[in-house]
Amino acid sequence: MPAIAPDHIPERLYPVIEALCATGVDVARTIARGPLGQSLAEGVGENSGGDQQKALDVMADEAFEKALGPAGVKFYASEEQEGVLTLGDGAFALAIDPLDGSSNIDVNVSIGTIFSIFEAKDGAEESFLRPASEQIAAGYIIYGPQTGMAVSFGDGTLMFVMDPETGVFELAEARMAIPAAAKEYSINAGYRRHWPDWVKSFVEECEAGKEGPRGKDYSFRWVASLVAETHRILTRGGTFLYTGDARPAYAEGRLRMVYEVAPMAMLIEQAGGMATDGKRPILSLTAEKLHGKQPFVFGCRDEVERVAELHG
Repeated sequence: MPAIAPDHIPERLYPVIEALCATGVDVARTIARGPLGQSLAEGVGENSGGDQQKALDVMADEAFEKALGPAGVKFYASEEQEGVLTLGDGAFALAIDPLDGSSNIDVNVSIGTIFSIFEAKDGAEESFLRPASEQIAAGYIIYGPQTGMAVSFGDGTLMFVMDPETGVFELAEARMAIPAAAKEYSINAGYRRHWPDWVKSFVEECEAGKEGPRGKDYSFRWVASLVAETHRILTRGGTFLYTGDARPAYAEGRLRMVYEVAPMAMLIEQAGGMATDGKRPILSLTAEKLHGKQPFVFGCRDEVERVAELHG
């Protein structure tokens, strides 16, 4: 039985999406076993960005790499690997964060897989170091109370949910729509002392509540899992900020343009939201390095536009 029906998926991309979903089902089952299986949260090294790799990071990366070559992926770029792998002679270049938010594995918080698909060019790196607007598909698989997949092929954002009885992803929402404004914002407040002034100004406006310039009360959220944050915003709105700050090595934030920022930006924009680096649209930008970082602000259009005004 296929892991997802071909309805709503472009025919030429179906083998790739099917391979992602089938592997996602296996990863979800491994995660669901938690401590009953092997130690998924055990540190096993560092990736190219200096982040500690968990055992599940490596397991997921190996599983997706194995599945995607026969599905038509020529070039495979993973956050867990130094360079681009050539898997075959297919038509697509796929970038992936195999297990985003893996620091939350041992506390049972939603984590996920993020992917981005381009038409493959002749060269490996040039297939990914290109304008984010050239993505032909992007999405994530979320492993939480439900296992789901948000995906866009350039005509809206769809949401699928895996039926736990069949292991098949079923369409749950054909066209997601983020509200224009909301009353939640998400940022790592522990580093407030390092924020640039325009970020502090936005947060202070939210904290001022009804008596402040925004004229309404806001709730603060922070999960430290990009997939979980994005899923919440796609579902009920809100704003997310992970900008550059004054800490060493954080001038461009911590999120990777190729593996995290570009695909999430496509999903958000296709759901009617907005995604910027604080001022410029993410989809107008080009990654300069395979593992390069990118400041990221996304969510409800009114809120992100206000961030851009404060940025100046």
